Amino acid sequence: MAMPARSWGVLIVLCGAIFLEGIDVGMLNVALPSIRADLGLSTGLLSGVVSAYVLGYGGFMLLGGRAADLLGRRRMFLLWLGVFLVFSGLGGFATEGWVLLLARFVTGVAAAFMTPAGLSLVTTSFPEGRQRNKALLIYAGTAAAGFALGLVAGGVLSSIGWRWVFFAPVLLSLVILLAAIPLLKETATERPPVAGFDVAGAASVTGAMMLLAYGVVRLEHPADGLPLTIGVFAGGLALLGVFVAVERRTASPLVRFGIFRSAALVRANVMAALLTASFFGFQFLVTLYLQELRGWSSIETGLALLAAAADVVLAPTLTPWLVNRYGNAKVVLGGLVSGLLAYALFLGVGLDWAYAAMLPSMLLIGLMFAFVYGPLTIVATDGIAEHEQGLAGGLINSSFQFGAALGLSAVTAVNVAALGGATTAEAGLSALRTALVVPVTATVIAALVAIVGLRARANRAGAEEQVPVSA
Repeated sequence: MAMPARSWGVLIVLCGAIFLEGIDVGMLNVALPSIRADLGLSTGLLSGVVSAYVLGYGGFMLLGGRAADLLGRRRMFLLWLGVFLVFSGLGGFATEGWVLLLARFVTGVAAAFMTPAGLSLVTTSFPEGRQRNKALLIYAGTAAAGFALGLVAGGVLSSIGWRWVFFAPVLLSLVILLAAIPLLKETATERPPVAGFDVAGAASVTGAMMLLAYGVVRLEHPADGLPLTIGVFAGGLALLGVFVAVERRTASPLVRFGIFRSAALVRANVMAALLTASFFGFQFLVTLYLQELRGWSSIETGLALLAAAADVVLAPTLTPWLVNRYGNAKVVLGGLVSGLLAYALFLGVGLDWAYAAMLPSMLLIGLMFAFVYGPLTIVATDGIAEHEQGLAGGLINSSFQFGAALGLSAVTAVNVAALGGATTAEAGLSALRTALVVPVTATVIAALVAIVGLRARANRAGAEEQVPVSA
C-alpha cells in the first residue's frame, strides 16, 4: 500500500534529522587539521573535540530514548533539534579550544535526545509491517549516507573555511525545524502518564555511560595513564551496578529490564555494535592509508570513500524486496558476509594500489550497510510496545555509537602498538594490515551471532509445526 503524501513529508523530515547527525560527524573529522592549524590546538585538545561529542552522545542516549517515551517524542525532537542548531553555531564562532569542547559536548547531548525521538517517531508513525520496514530502511540508509557524504562535504567546506563545517548544519537544522513544526504530530494518548521520574536511575545510568564512553576513548592509547583508564572503567561499571539496583526497586523504572527478554533485540544490539566497530575502524585505517601513506588530499579521500554510500540507493530499493522475500535475519547475514569479504580483500593492500583495486571493498561495504543497518533497526524495534519505542531506539543507537567508539579505539591501539617507533611507509603499511584484523574479527563475531539467530528461528518454526492442532 502506497504511503500518503503527509507520511512521506514526515519521513523526509525525520530522515533529514538523522542525515544531519551523520553529516555533522563526518564533516568535523575531515576539518580537524584545519581547526588545529587555525586555533593552535594541541593534539590532546584536538582529540578532546571528538571525544566531547562521544561523551555527550553516548552518555545521554538511554536517557534521551526514555525521555521521548515519557515526555513526548515530538516535544523532545523539536526541543533538542533547536539546541543542536544553537550549539553547532557556537562551534563556528569559537576562538579558543574550550568553546569547541563545550559546543561539541552539548551538540552530542542534543543528538542523544533527538536521535531516539526521531527513530521512535518513525516506528510509531507507520503501521508495523511492510510500510514501517520500508520507512526504517530509508531512514537507516539516509543515516549512513550522511556520514559518507560528510567526508566529502567536510573536505570542500574546509577548503573554504573550517567554520562552515559548523555553520552548514545550522542552516540544515533550521530548514528541518521549520518543516517539522507543522508536520510532526503526537497525541497525549501515545505516551503513558508520568507517575514519577526516576531521577536516581537517570543520574546513575548517565554517569555510567559517560565514564564507559570516556574509558573507550582512552583505549586509543592504552599505555598512557593505564591506572586512570582502569579506574574510569571500574567507576562506570560501579555506577551501572547502582543503576541496576535502583531500577529493580523503583516503582517507575527508567529502563524496564523485561525488554531484554527479547533475544532478537539483544542480538540486534550486539550486531549493531560490531557492525559500526568494524566500519568505523576500517574507515579510520583507510583514511590513514590514503592521506598519510599515499599523500591524498581530504577531498580525494572523501571521494574515495563515497562508493561506500551506495546503501543510500540500495536501502530503499533492493533491501525491502530482499527483506520481504527472505526475512531480516538472512539479509543481515548476507550483508555481514559482504563486509567480511570487503575487509579480507583489503588485507592485501599495497603502497602502489590503484583506486580500481580498492573499489570492490568500498562497494561491498556499501552492500553491508544496505543489508545490515536497516534490518537491524527493524529487528531491534519490532514487537516492542509503542510506549517503549523510544527506549528501544535509545538502546540500538547506543549500540551503534559505542561500537563506533570501540572500533576506533581498538584499531588505533593495535596500529600504534604494531608501528612502535618505526617511521617508514613500509612499517606504516604493515601496522595498518595488522590493525585490519580488528574489523575482520568484529564482522566474524557478528556473523556468528546472526547464524545463532537463524538457528533459533528455525528451531522455533520446527517446534510450532510439531504442536498438534486441536479440533
